[in-house]
Amino acid sequence: MVKEKSIKDLQREVDAYIGQFKEGYFSPLAMTARLTEELGELAREINHYYGEKPKKASETEKPIEEEVGDLLFVLICLANSLNIDLEQAHDYVMNKFNTRDKDRWTKIESKGKSDE
Repeated sequence: MVKEKSIKDLQREVDAYIGQFKEGYFSPLAMTARLTEELGELAREINHYYGEKPKKASETEKPIEEEVGDLLFVLICLANSLNIDLEQAHDYVMNKFNTRDKDRWTKIESKGKSDE
C-alpha cells in the first residue's frame, strides 16, 4: 500500500529535488510566469476534453492529471522559494471561507434531519 503524502511531504520532496541543482529556485517573477504557462496548458486540455475547442488531430493530448501536477509542482516551488508553509496557507484560506464566506452559497440540507 502506498503511503499518502502530506503537503509538508510534497514541499520537502520538491525542495530536495530543486536543492540538487546549482541554479536552485527561479525568481518569484519567473515562477509566476511559469504558473501562468502551466495554467494555460491545463486550460487547453480542459477545453479539449470538456469545452468547445477540441484539439486538432496533429496536437498531442495530455492527461489533465499531468497538467494539474505540473501546476502543483510550480506552485510548490514558488511557495518554497518564499518560505511559505502551504499547510498554513491552506488553513488561512479555509478559515476565511468558513467565517467570512460561510453564508455566501446555499448549503445542502442534511439527510435525516426532521422538518420542524
